[in-house]
Amino acid sequence: MGELCAELFAPLPRSDQRRKGELYLRGLLSAGGRKSIRNIAACVGDRAAEQSLHHFISSSTWDWNPVRAALAQYLERALRPRAWVAHAVVIPKAGRHSVGVGRRFVPSLGQVVNSQEVFGLWAANDEMSAPANWRLMLSDDWRESGRLGSPRPSESNLAGTPLECVAGAASELQGWVGGPPRPVVLDLPDTEPAAVARRFGAAAMPFVAGVRGSTRITPAAPVLGHDNRDVTADQLLRMVRTLRRPVTWTDPETAAVRTSLVAAVPVRLPGTRRPLLLLGEWSGPGGWPQHCWLTDLVTVPWGGLLRLAKLTQRVACDFTDISTGVGMVDFEGRSFGGWHRHVTLASSAHAVQVLSGGVPRRSQPVARPA
Repeated sequence: MGELCAELFAPLPRSDQRRKGELYLRGLLSAGGRKSIRNIAACVGDRAAEQSLHHFISSSTWDWNPVRAALAQYLERALRPRAWVAHAVVIPKAGRHSVGVGRRFVPSLGQVVNSQEVFGLWAANDEMSAPANWRLMLSDDWRESGRLGSPRPSESNLAGTPLECVAGAASELQGWVGGPPRPVVLDLPDTEPAAVARRFGAAAMPFVAGVRGSTRITPAAPVLGHDNRDVTADQLLRMVRTLRRPVTWTDPETAAVRTSLVAAVPVRLPGTRRPLLLLGEWSGPGGWPQHCWLTDLVTVPWGGLLRLAKLTQRVACDFTDISTGVGMVDFEGRSFGGWHRHVTLASSAHAVQVLSGGVPRRSQPVARPA
């Protein structure tokens, strides 16, 4: 905790800001129940602390980006992530005034929900993960209104589509940590795969993107007697199912080692020039593939690609097990900056829990071939 706070709050210019930052972080880790500012203040201070912390989060002017950059650099050293993993979160809201709130259709619920929709970019390896950067998706009404505060947020933070959210957060994160670009693992089922390939290709960032089996794909060369006309991803993978290989991976929900059958085939998409690969996964010897991914990591072994794709499950488990407990979805204010400052410190609390072993792990490191 002390080690992380020393790095995390070094960019803050004033000593009282650094002190309040550590106080708020400790409150996220120790307060019971919902992590409201009132509960945090009751846990770490008194009534005066509530007003002070409210100003520190919702009304202060400190920039959260240098703090996130420090967190990302710390995670890079301590966690040694294999990839950045995008994780979407829908947060139901009762009223209309919380920042970014709107009515949107949620496929997992099958209905329209008054909610916020946010996207986190997580540093992840097979055993653990932690959020490092965030975007709050904003409707046209929110972006054009004066409700986002002053100064106006940067255009990078005013994303209006899931792809803009993920790509912008990933580019920013990569800029903070430097070095060779890490793969971005994402699943945006309502986004055209060609748009994903073009966006990440332009940014020179490798990607592994989940796609629907009904997605129309063009094979890069004739496949097993079939010409190179476009077919669905499911159909194309079924044509190459005789090439399938077994791959082992660890299920983060049960800690069980599982075996899947995988196959891949080179493909093309309109408007893209980089070589691409379509990867499919089967849980048994028959039937259609259960999952499909598109990637430009054409030289990575199929087993490595599948384990990269499965990092989305690692992140989903850690979000449920850890992030919700440190208040990631508990901010109720109207302030755009307040939301970003809160999730930045909640991400830091998540990192403390993960890296200190403060929560039970569902799975343990498993040795296996690359």
